[in-house]
Amino acid sequence: MTRRSCTIYVVGITCAVLLAVGIGLFAGKVFRTLMNNRLKKEIVLVEGSRVFDSWKKPPPPVYMQFYFFNMTNPKEFLAGAKPEVKQIGPYTYREYRYKDNVSMVANGKMVSAYNTKSFVFLREKSVGDPAEDNITTVNIPAWAVMNNVKDSFWKASMVSIWMNSLKSDLFTTRTVDELLWGYKDPLLVRVAGTKPEVETVFGLMYKKNGSNDGEFIYHTGEQNYMDYGRIETWKGQRELTFWRSNYSNSIVGSDGSAFHPLLDKDERIHIFTPDLCRTIYMEFEKDVEVKGIPAYRFTPPPSVLASKEENPDNEGFCVTPKECLGTGVLKVSPCRKGAPVVASFPHFYLADNKYVAAIEGLSPERTHHQTFLDLNPTTGVIVRAHKRAQVNILMQRIPGFPSTRSLNETVFPVMFLNESVEIDDASSERLKKLLLISNLVSNFPLAIVGLGVILLMVFVILLCRARKQKSSAEDDTAYSPVNDKEKEDPQNGTYIGLTPKANVEA
Repeated sequence: MTRRSCTIYVVGITCAVLLAVGIGLFAGKVFRTLMNNRLKKEIVLVEGSRVFDSWKKPPPPVYMQFYFFNMTNPKEFLAGAKPEVKQIGPYTYREYRYKDNVSMVANGKMVSAYNTKSFVFLREKSVGDPAEDNITTVNIPAWAVMNNVKDSFWKASMVSIWMNSLKSDLFTTRTVDELLWGYKDPLLVRVAGTKPEVETVFGLMYKKNGSNDGEFIYHTGEQNYMDYGRIETWKGQRELTFWRSNYSNSIVGSDGSAFHPLLDKDERIHIFTPDLCRTIYMEFEKDVEVKGIPAYRFTPPPSVLASKEENPDNEGFCVTPKECLGTGVLKVSPCRKGAPVVASFPHFYLADNKYVAAIEGLSPERTHHQTFLDLNPTTGVIVRAHKRAQVNILMQRIPGFPSTRSLNETVFPVMFLNESVEIDDASSERLKKLLLISNLVSNFPLAIVGLGVILLMVFVILLCRARKQKSSAEDDTAYSPVNDKEKEDPQNGTYIGLTPKANVEA
């Protein structure tokens, strides 16, 4: 066997082995499985893991924006006219959040922490000075007190007298600072004289600057990567007590700050939000890209806040069978000390049109009012998010309060917030390097297949050359007669002479 033949055999065998091994590894997803198992071990909530420090103190900046609905015709509205509002904002704050009092519990299988938040005002990102800008809006303390005494004629009459003497109207004008961070309300002060447990200061964000929502206990994800960041208990409870069904009271999913790796488009993400006093869920909407990082966008579908007729599971969120609002709104008074507070998306996005039509000045838009999460599917890291929610007050006739007798049931918008975050440049670069390594390792079998294809091409070329050379050699030794007439050998018969074909042609 010649050296050239040996080369062809070696190339052919090597090509076959590489193709077989590469295709086998690719089909079996061996390297991808190895990389995924590595990620499952790395992304856990234990000391020293890749994500533990960033989970305790997230590096990307978080911004909280507040938009208020300024009431422009309160007197006309109380006389029966359609209410008119004008959106004012944003008033932007830098939100600093971190996990406090972090400790391992349940023999290291879970971790306990408190989510502490603080806010710093950013004048350059705001429309005005919150200490000076005034907003005319619903007098929430007055409506809360009226709602609490509506079942007692004598208490309602007494509160009505107090409101008249204190000039506490159904609408009030306060600065943005007062509405957010609190002010001493004269009606609450009067009520606290008979009920000391009543808080005399009211603010939409009162006691939420530098505070936390209570103790959370999370799964670390070591036993099962799907449990990474999943809430076990909140304030020592496995379920809530505000609502009327087990489904409504369930505490499921994460707190919105951590999600398990290897996300699937078909799965439903659950998030427990203390502000809404319930668990919500999100579903895949589309593929997006943030700073060069691929992500899945998850958003709450309309069924989350659908009416009980559209989604029977939501019947448990009805305060009573008779107190059940329509699609797109949720009455959260059970966890707001009885105040007629209603939650929705901004401008009643995804809500029944009747709520939008009842207020002049509202215009729901998906771009500005949708809540969404952009998650990298490989790591579960949040690369961009917007949490948008609106605070409303349910206004209606209340017996014992003459000023409400001309009112129809109205869900009146007070303000909405936009809590946003986008991955910072340093974190995005680290994540892109991790994804690059993951892709290289996962696709290594393709490199083997590619090398096998190259050797296959070399093998084919070598075969073609070998066949051509063999054909040339056969042509060089072709038979031809000595002359045009074959010579006869009297003893041996016909004589055939071998001569080069080239000479004959010559």
